[in-house]
Amino acid sequence: MKETAAGKGTVAAKKTADVKGTAAGKGTVAAKKATVVKKTAAVKAPVVAKGTVAAKGAAAAKKAAAKKAAAKKAAAKKAAPAKSAPASTAAPAKSAPATKAAKPESRTALVRRARRINRELADVYPYAHPELDFENPFQLLLATVLSAQTTDLRVNQTTPALFAKYPTPEDLAAANPEEVEELIRPTGFFRAKTKSIMGIATALRDQFGGEVPGRLEDLVKLPGVGRKTAFVVLGNAFGVPGLTVDTHFGRLVRRWKWTDETDPDKVEAAVGALFPKSEWTMLSHRVIFHGRRICHSRRPACGACPIAPLCPAYGEGETDPEKAKKLLKYEKGGMPGQRLKPPPDYPGRPAPPLRAE
Repeated sequence: MKETAAGKGTVAAKKTADVKGTAAGKGTVAAKKATVVKKTAAVKAPVVAKGTVAAKGAAAAKKAAAKKAAAKKAAAKKAAPAKSAPASTAAPAKSAPATKAAKPESRTALVRRARRINRELADVYPYAHPELDFENPFQLLLATVLSAQTTDLRVNQTTPALFAKYPTPEDLAAANPEEVEELIRPTGFFRAKTKSIMGIATALRDQFGGEVPGRLEDLVKLPGVGRKTAFVVLGNAFGVPGLTVDTHFGRLVRRWKWTDETDPDKVEAAVGALFPKSEWTMLSHRVIFHGRRICHSRRPACGACPIAPLCPAYGEGETDPEKAKKLLKYEKGGMPGQRLKPPPDYPGRPAPPLRAE
């Protein structure tokens, strides 16, 4: 019985061992499976991580692209006016020659251009002359003083009576001021001008023997006589070269970029340096003629200007040729000139006397 019990115990022990072994085996299998699952998870984890990184990179790239696109749009908006301009307007801005043309003109180029303008004006106005009627230096001196703040035409219509009554400095120096005032009233500022011309007559009588001096330093000492008046007299009565810097002359030489100066003495010096001295007097006449006939102050006739290709200010006035022709004055516009007694080669009509105006 003991043995049987022992046998049964042995069998039971074996069964228990088998059960344990089976359980252990199952545990081992489970452990192996867990290990495989972990390894699989470990393998999948980097893949997921890599996917996440790639997704983040793609998002960053999209943001960068969006920023670039926004920057381009902003730049396009800023540049929009230039891009939206007509092709005819944008083309010159893109061309290299237009940029080069903006560079300062060299001294040599300026001299050449200025002298070419003078030659062109000589062809257009071969008859250019002082537009004051006179027969001697005394008459020219008085007429030039009277021309301040009025036209040469008005002076030419006024001086015949003055010169007839007071032909010499001695006659004018002894005149009744009120009578002189009445004679020159049409020229404006007649009281001040009467003092000037009577003062000139007195100085000529007392200091220069009744003769008009032919030197600049003597002329500018006379009452109401400055450099401009002196050069008019010297250049046209004595043949001494000089530049007459009046309002027309100053306006045109600044438009042509010969100088930026506004002071008459500085303009005279700057322009005089561009030309031989022998050209000064006729240059003055040509420039003044052009200013009075074509290159007006307020509305220059650019479309009818013979020197338009040489003018930096082209386009400031009327550029249409037909409209520009209507702006021309004196002989260029078919009108009478300013002189009652113009030179024989003047192609226009004489000015009418004061009473017939």
